[in-house]
Amino acid sequence: MFRRKIAIVMTVLTLAGVLSACDQVDVVGKSAVTSFDTLVNKLGDKVTFDESKNSWVIVSPTGETLELSKDFSSDEPDAIVEFDAAPFINAGLEVTKLPVNQYVYDSGAGKIRMPYEFGQEEFTYSGEATVVDTFRQLVDTNRKVIGYHAQLGHYGIALGDGNMFEWAKDMDKNDKDMVFVLNPQPFLEAGVDPAKVEGWVFGTVKVDNGKGKMVEVEKLLKPFDLK
Repeated sequence: MFRRKIAIVMTVLTLAGVLSACDQVDVVGKSAVTSFDTLVNKLGDKVTFDESKNSWVIVSPTGETLELSKDFSSDEPDAIVEFDAAPFINAGLEVTKLPVNQYVYDSGAGKIRMPYEFGQEEFTYSGEATVVDTFRQLVDTNRKVIGYHAQLGHYGIALGDGNMFEWAKDMDKNDKDMVFVLNPQPFLEAGVDPAKVEGWVFGTVKVDNGKGKMVEVEKLLKPFDLK
């Protein structure tokens, strides 16, 4: 099976801020909010609010979405990643073989939805909230899921099981302004040839194994240059 090696080095999404016993400001968390604001402004009308779900919806140029709940105490998932199932099905996916609790196939819409829970926090806002206000609440209440990839120059939200949503720290110096990252293993086990998933890049990347050692893992990436 042909596999391209991607020329990027990634680290595990961990606490990257240097915190002292003096309760230093979380520089990474603060900068993640600032850069997320830049991403939202760049996307413009691709960021909307769904009243029926009480969630913000971020849409990529090719239709992949990240939904982020305005209130984690609601019955809706805290976050949902959704993308077109057709490229995966065309690459051999048998949808019934995907883990049912993490992957929801909507045959009518032709989409795969991946819901996530972060906590049960009831968010409160001063004035009319924005998606950046909600993201700031996520940083404040679930800091452990926010990380920084120094080599790639990306902030990101860890969505569990190796799946991530990432964006560039500096879009003027990065050609990967926004990236959907998938762990390919569940798809491989469900029959997918990842090198044949149209529109996604399959390759081997380096990550920190949590013990200070860099190891190679496989990922499926959907990057976007928003310039």
